[in-house]
Amino acid sequence: MSSTMNRRQWLTLLAAGTAAALSGCDATHGAAISGAGPNHLAKGMAAAPSATPALPTTRAAVPLLPAPPGGPKIRLSRHTITALPGKGNTLALTVDDGADAEVVGAYIKFAQDTGARFTFFVTAAYSSWTVHRDALRPLVESGQIQLGNHTWNHPALTKLSAAGVADQLERTKTFLRNTFGVDGTPFYRPPYGFHNATVDRVAAEHGYTVPTLWYGSLSDSSIVTEQYLIQMAHKYFNPQAIVIGHANHPAVTHCYNQMVDVIKERKLSMVTLNDVTLPPV
Repeated sequence: MSSTMNRRQWLTLLAAGTAAALSGCDATHGAAISGAGPNHLAKGMAAAPSATPALPTTRAAVPLLPAPPGGPKIRLSRHTITALPGKGNTLALTVDDGADAEVVGAYIKFAQDTGARFTFFVTAAYSSWTVHRDALRPLVESGQIQLGNHTWNHPALTKLSAAGVADQLERTKTFLRNTFGVDGTPFYRPPYGFHNATVDRVAAEHGYTVPTLWYGSLSDSSIVTEQYLIQMAHKYFNPQAIVIGHANHPAVTHCYNQMVDVIKERKLSMVTLNDVTLPPV
């Protein structure tokens, strides 16, 4: 599929249930950012769409991806995580921000049609999360999609006062509780990966005791090509990885089929953080 296809054309194809239409992403170039900080888009709040984007209503008869493995969960400590604990063949694809409502909607549809499991780190000032509340809430309630706290409007928390950090986290905590019936604890993702002892202390005071970073990125916080994005999936979709992606730009919505292929070829099982961990005591 050409990268010039616009988002509404994509959603029309997705509604038809034609996985075969999702093709054309091949590896080319580049290196992803991993570890402490992504190449995030400069954050200005996106304008709200004038109407709710229509979501497709068809669903795959058989999910393409398996349910998460059973077995005991691992109790986390109050420390930063960059990978899933223990041994296994699971993958946590975590999706940040939500600057584009149609991309958020397409991720929801992806989950509905394939059984994919995600942890969304919500930047609550974006209207996408309100626009798609009714479609997303059942997936949150079933546990297929987990929500975490990615602050209210994505500032660098290390540049704020303790009161400013508290306000960013508490506003999103209240939004999540009122909108989806969960508050995202104990997981929070500091914007740009920037945090320190003061930020972590304030976060813990509000229930966010596990700063959640990553090792591996789709590098799509800003505009990238589909080819580059799939190259990053090949590089970083590995056992026990926490990989970061973003619901900001449409390239990812052209590549779901290729992402599923990588996951299946490597016999990975997509999980939320809650699927495999227990909160710190």
